[in-house]
Amino acid sequence: MEANFSLLAMTLPEFFEKSVGLVWNIPLIALLAGSGILLSLLALGGRGIIQFKGFGHAIDVVRGKYDDPGDPGEISHFQALCTALSATVGLGNIGGVAVAMHMGGPGAVFWMIVVGFFGMALKYSECTLAVKFRYVDDKGVVHGGPMHYIERGLGKAWKPLAIIFALGIMISSFGAGNMYQTNQVAEILHANFEISKTVTGVVLAVATALVIIGGIKRIGSVTSKLVPVMGVIYFLGCIVVIGMNIDKVPGLIGQIFTGVFQGTAATGGFAGAAVAIVVREGFKRACFSNEAGMGSAAVAHSAATTKEPVREGVVALLEPFIDTVVICTMTALVILISGAWTTDANGVNLTAMAFDSSIKGFGRWFVPVAVTLFAYSTLLSWSYYGERGADYLFGEAGVLPFKIVFCIFAIVGAVNELGPVLNFSDTVFGLLAVPNLLAVWLLYPVLKKESISYFDRLKAGEFKKNSDPTPSQ
Repeated sequence: MEANFSLLAMTLPEFFEKSVGLVWNIPLIALLAGSGILLSLLALGGRGIIQFKGFGHAIDVVRGKYDDPGDPGEISHFQALCTALSATVGLGNIGGVAVAMHMGGPGAVFWMIVVGFFGMALKYSECTLAVKFRYVDDKGVVHGGPMHYIERGLGKAWKPLAIIFALGIMISSFGAGNMYQTNQVAEILHANFEISKTVTGVVLAVATALVIIGGIKRIGSVTSKLVPVMGVIYFLGCIVVIGMNIDKVPGLIGQIFTGVFQGTAATGGFAGAAVAIVVREGFKRACFSNEAGMGSAAVAHSAATTKEPVREGVVALLEPFIDTVVICTMTALVILISGAWTTDANGVNLTAMAFDSSIKGFGRWFVPVAVTLFAYSTLLSWSYYGERGADYLFGEAGVLPFKIVFCIFAIVGAVNELGPVLNFSDTVFGLLAVPNLLAVWLLYPVLKKESISYFDRLKAGEFKKNSDPTPSQ
């Protein structure tokens, strides 16, 4: 009875704070990790592990080796990958890694890499199904994503579940995919350069509107240029710091492995966190960063120009590798080199401090630029995810109003405290995994059949290759 009374006595902000903690906990982590492990082994019907079998082929596809302009779709494989990456390569890579290490120590990085590896199988599965069950209307607009493979793959009786997913991804687009991004950009630009938060919000809103008004084709065109640029900038920044401290790297990698089951953390006066905290923080931050299993990336990949669902599925498996295995690991090494994870700093500020430790003043300028680029790219992709949810719920008439409201929320996010709103959004975002993975498992026979058929035909040399592949930008 006391528990019931305490729950009723909660304010709304307290309730949302509690709910996000309950959702992003062991059951959700177990669902995502367990599904990733099983799909790694089963997606190809026991004929191999998809991460290994599909990796090299994925690179060929992204390079345009199998492109056919006559295939249905709106954007190239490369543009689809960049659009999805622009949603996942963001503040989670800069601040999320810092939070994981602050809470769970160096060992949390190991678990982030593990989740990234198994997340590759999740992305492959959901994005293969997204292309399999998408449809293209009379105007050439692609309608795809989990809401469509739930309804079209499982039947009309499952439409309520599809509606729940569409509503959830639309709500999530306003919070984590929008207001949180503009809020963090406004905060860091104001703190470092005293730029007005209102100005930051308006600039980001206008810059977003100029792109999203053109739909997925314009979003794909912009992200295919923006993502490689911001990725290279961040990669080079990390390389500079790592290169200056290359002698420390072997020992730091050793710290990551020795911390896997020791649980050393920056909290609790270094008394040592429980192993469960190390595992939980690594899994939680990686899941939140690469979005594998949530179904969001399936919306972008469903728009790819192809007749082969598996072909886009293998492209999708590159995302968690790039996002979590590569970028998050490099961020972690920069933080470990500095030793900043042992301080009271956390999140983006911790990462900025880490860069500053090697090159004085570098973090103050470099991290705000990276945060701004990453956040802007996330705004573009999540606007499309939310738009597709609005289209499913309200039809084409709901798309333009959604885009207008999305841009207004970008300004709202920049100038307001967002605790309760973001907790609600993050709760909804985490719950997207439930309808999405339920559909993936119910449609597993289709996934298995498509996978075996495609790789058999690939092995037999049935697919025409381009002699001079150049990915469409």
